[in-house]
Amino acid sequence: MDPAINRCHQETGTGGPKGVIHDWRKFKLESEDHESIPPNKRELLRQMSNPKSSNDDNREKVNRKMSVQEYEMIQEEDERCLRKYRRQCMQEMHERLSFGPKFDAVFELHSGEAFLDVIENEHHMTVVVVHIYDDGIRGCDALNNCLTCLAAEYSTVKFCRIRASDTGAGERFSDDVLPALLVYKAGELLGNFMCITKHLNEEFFATDVENFLNEYGLLPEKEFAACPDEEENADVE
Repeated sequence: MDPAINRCHQETGTGGPKGVIHDWRKFKLESEDHESIPPNKRELLRQMSNPKSSNDDNREKVNRKMSVQEYEMIQEEDERCLRKYRRQCMQEMHERLSFGPKFDAVFELHSGEAFLDVIENEHHMTVVVVHIYDDGIRGCDALNNCLTCLAAEYSTVKFCRIRASDTGAGERFSDDVLPALLVYKAGELLGNFMCITKHLNEEFFATDVENFLNEYGLLPEKEFAACPDEEENADVE
């Protein structure tokens, strides 16, 4: 049994093999495209997710028949759906343990209101990194690419970017202070780096930005961030 899935069910009180198997069957039933499932397989999935019968003899017969069919069906389950279920369990576990929600991309902010909203209303445990940029400014495109890479590695960090002209404070973020990188947590400004390229080599990469932020203790431990590659390659039983 996948340890992450087992931990998830232990946290919700549905731990143990039967609880995990039942929830997996329910998830599989809900996530399948019903139009593409043969009627006999759809009915079997329904019975597996809610194996109830008013007659004990009938229940025993159904269970005996299902044991072979269930084994054959499990063999046919595609790994993509199981990985999706595992990611959902991991996300629920992270949120219950107060690590906050998970992200896997850089979010584009289009207004000063959106900028304030992400600062003030994000989960209190979530680190928010905002890149203020503008087109044609040296280093802005490179930093955007770096943050895209870091977003995949630090899934508990919310990486955002916004054009200086969209912040509502364009006079504060003139071309000579871009690219700027601001770091927040629970509404508090933790890092304020104007023209961050001055702190980096002329040619810099994601690891350089990562090391710079780590020097100030602004990134969480990587062990709390699920890397998509690890998700895809994780062995499941």
